[in-house]
Amino acid sequence: MKIRIPATSANLGPGFDCLGLAIALYNEVSIKPSSYQSISVKGEGEENIKLKKNNIFVSIFYDIYQELVGKKDPFRFEFYNNIPFSRGMGSSSAVIVGAIASAYAMAGIKVNRESILNKAIVYETHPDNIAPAVFGGFTSSIVEHGKVKTLKKELSSALKVVMLIPDRPMSTAHSRTLLPKSYMMKNVVYNLSRASLLTAAFFSENWDYLRVSSKDCMHEHRRMKQMKELFEVRDIALKSGALMSTLSGSGSSFFNLVKSEDALKVATALKNSFEMFRVEIFELDNHGFQIVKS
Repeated sequence: MKIRIPATSANLGPGFDCLGLAIALYNEVSIKPSSYQSISVKGEGEENIKLKKNNIFVSIFYDIYQELVGKKDPFRFEFYNNIPFSRGMGSSSAVIVGAIASAYAMAGIKVNRESILNKAIVYETHPDNIAPAVFGGFTSSIVEHGKVKTLKKELSSALKVVMLIPDRPMSTAHSRTLLPKSYMMKNVVYNLSRASLLTAAFFSENWDYLRVSSKDCMHEHRRMKQMKELFEVRDIALKSGALMSTLSGSGSSFFNLVKSEDALKVATALKNSFEMFRVEIFELDNHGFQIVKS
């Protein structure tokens, strides 16, 4: 079998740990029966020996597979990684979701996407990245009594993503240590109101509200101070016509949602100002993970 899992962008400004969407950039994993277990990696991380010796995908796959069939059969795992590591584009969620969905497929057991999402929350405690990796589109999620509740909105083909990907990572774990333990009520209300309006704007396709509703006062500024160029990235993107411009997850990538006709203009403006960074235009994904060959 072969599975492909999309990149994601989470938080989207004020939607801390609950809002996300899927991007048409994919990791692919091919899994084949074998007389002995083996791993090959191409693309992102192919020079990292640890990915072969201590592969998280393989570890989670066997957690689920053994739970389902009661034994550990040997397989050959072939990874084709396109999602950058530690850049806030959901590489970890792609691993988790892909491993769980693959284990069910290789065990020959049909399972719905809600079940896969709720298996994934055990490994990734907040659903902002794993929900769009499972369902695609724009997702708004909560966790209640250990179960994820998600609503999905398919994203218009009239939109594209301009992603700026810096040449250095930001650690999610370190980024979280920069955040305060508590917030003033006015800041909570600020984010709550904008996350609510942002969700409504996506579901109603009222793109004119994205810029104002994507503002955040809880996490972005503190995280962006680690890479101060990102403040200029946001300014240039918005001045060039981006509908919204937000830190992608915990960074370091910056997510810019644009109308299709404005994608090249925004991308060119960012490339001209940040030659050392990678700037890419992507379609949006409305499917989530897909078993593409069996």
